Amino acid sequence: MIKYWTALACIYLLTSCSKKTNGQVIPGTARAHILGYCMRQDTWAAAVSQLDLSRLTDLNLAFFNPTADGSFSACNMADLQQVITSAHAANVRVYLAIGGGDPPPTMADWMAADKRHTLIANIVSLAHAVNADGVDADLENTLIVADTARYAAFIAALQTALHAQQKLLSSAQVYWSSTRQYISDATLQRFDYINIMSYDSTGFWDPSRPGPHASYSMAVRDLNFYLDRGIPGSKLLLGVPFYGYAFGPGFPPTGATASFNYKDLVRTYPGAENSDSIVVKDKGTIYYNGVPTIQAKVAYAKSRNAAGIMIWELHQDLPASDPGSLLTTIYNSLY
Repeated sequence: MIKYWTALACIYLLTSCSKKTNGQVIPGTARAHILGYCMRQDTWAAAVSQLDLSRLTDLNLAFFNPTADGSFSACNMADLQQVITSAHAANVRVYLAIGGGDPPPTMADWMAADKRHTLIANIVSLAHAVNADGVDADLENTLIVADTARYAAFIAALQTALHAQQKLLSSAQVYWSSTRQYISDATLQRFDYINIMSYDSTGFWDPSRPGPHASYSMAVRDLNFYLDRGIPGSKLLLGVPFYGYAFGPGFPPTGATASFNYKDLVRTYPGAENSDSIVVKDKGTIYYNGVPTIQAKVAYAKSRNAAGIMIWELHQDLPASDPGSLLTTIYNSLY
């Protein structure tokens, strides 16, 4: 999801009917979406147990990628089933996210014409086996630009296979990268939802461009880009970050030294929740999104009739009971 994260370690929905999966109504389709990405820890159960599911409508489990033989044999099925069952009990629907910022090197081969149907069959089989509500295609960078026809054909076939099983297909998309020009309008329309990654316009990997990586103006631009391409607002979720990046002589440009979870910033610098930047004496400046900017972004998305808000990544927030929690800020701003 985040461009370099693996290196470091919805608003009113304009729809009148609910979709179904395996004969059950998918929760979360009658109100604004709050979708959060959740990265696996020791187990999926351990990761999800730390979350307040009452503040979410959708959960993206990140990431699931095929082994060299195109299978998902490394998945702990019992662990996944336990998590998805508990999420459904909380009226939260669950997507399995594939790809990410650092997919396996064999991913491109499995998307090719002679292999894609095997990979897609395995993806759909996994989603069906654990009763997931859909799949999130977070396919980035060279998986798109190296062969645009391959990407378009893969998405078309994946959509057909998932919809045949009454499952949803979403995608993480980005404006600031040149990849946006390689994805056709027809392909974008195939997604049931698009999660707009409106963050990471700069970061520790580009120290020559210090400053905010997820400004309010960037969110406005990014959301309008997809609206202008004809994507209905009811399909668009505006992404917000629960982390920040630092620039300056005291912050060496690496993920370990120049990337910060929001919760750690607030605990280290009192009052940080009310700002978007922190100037650290003799070191530099940390840029992130605090409560006021999150509120402003939610209000703008709502004014544009977007489907909801997407979050990367849920564990980077304060506990939902904390007044400075960004997830709770989103929830209170929507409902």
